[in-house]
Amino acid sequence: MDDDKKTIPQVRGRIDQIDDTILALLKERIDCAKTIGKLKTESNRAKWDPKRELEIYERLLKDNKKIFPERALRSIFHEIITTCRLSQKKTAVAYLGPEATFTHLAGVKYFGQSAVYNSMESIDDVFNEVEKERVAYGIVPVENSIEGAVFSTLDSFMKYNVKICGELQLAISHNLVCQSGDMEDIQTVASHAQPLAQCREWLRKHLPDVPTLPVFSTGAAAQMAANNPNIGAIASSLAIKTYNLQVVVKGIEDYQGNTTRFLVIGKQSPAKSGSDKTSLLLGLLVNRPGALNDVLNVLSERNIDLTKIESRPIKGKQWKYLFFLDIAGHIDDPVIQEGCNILKQTSSYYEWLGSYPRGDNPELGLS
Repeated sequence: MDDDKKTIPQVRGRIDQIDDTILALLKERIDCAKTIGKLKTESNRAKWDPKRELEIYERLLKDNKKIFPERALRSIFHEIITTCRLSQKKTAVAYLGPEATFTHLAGVKYFGQSAVYNSMESIDDVFNEVEKERVAYGIVPVENSIEGAVFSTLDSFMKYNVKICGELQLAISHNLVCQSGDMEDIQTVASHAQPLAQCREWLRKHLPDVPTLPVFSTGAAAQMAANNPNIGAIASSLAIKTYNLQVVVKGIEDYQGNTTRFLVIGKQSPAKSGSDKTSLLLGLLVNRPGALNDVLNVLSERNIDLTKIESRPIKGKQWKYLFFLDIAGHIDDPVIQEGCNILKQTSSYYEWLGSYPRGDNPELGLS
């Protein structure tokens, strides 16, 4: 029948048939995933193959020919792939809580809805849970495009024996929320220190006489707002639903393009995906001029791209620092391995923190 002769009931009937077919194929896919999980267990292979998943996304996007919206397609198949993999074994993920923080939101985006999420009171606690193997993974913020590094995360890498397994870049939009949705009811604005800083100009302009209250997470601020009608919170979209709050103003961040980078930590880094990053922790030889320049030369002479460098003081050792480096490539790449071996020999302290898929592949997940 020609399209112009079809009726709405006929088209809806066809949609129902398509939905039934999709459901049947999803059930078959999850059954195949469980079988693969058993085979991998028998052969002692890693449950997650980032290269394989990247190939799936590339094939689907190519076959799609931009007919179905690409962003939605990635999101749909990310949830399908993650759910199927988690069917092999439920994955527990620790995050900076309480529920509905931006870290929680990043975790759901990365691991999907099917993972088990454990709320922690601090970033330090997330690292501890992973090191003690009470959870398989943790997710922590490491830097913001406006406010810079999250020092508690960097410092925790100096204290705990964990590896970086992945990264995610999450666009951050801050919402001012409260019980009533009326700005006049707000007598205090609570949030984590970074969101308060990212919205300082908006708050100064629109709520100049209202004090701010830094708390340990945006989720905690949302909880406070849910329990007190005179407290406003700067919180995530997930917090609005979780704590039944009303939006006063959306998008109060001072700058567009506000993005936070999150790291996934575990006990073992994944195999190469073909688009990877490696993180290192280095101590420089003391009392030697040009020590940092020597490190940079090791990288530049091998055309290794240095994507980030950050220094942190060593606790209890005055004026001594460790350096966090991110470089493009995987530790199993020969040139990266060569460069890292030289850095290991010439540094006073060397630690490989992990190699993992780059966060500019947002469709990649992990379990």
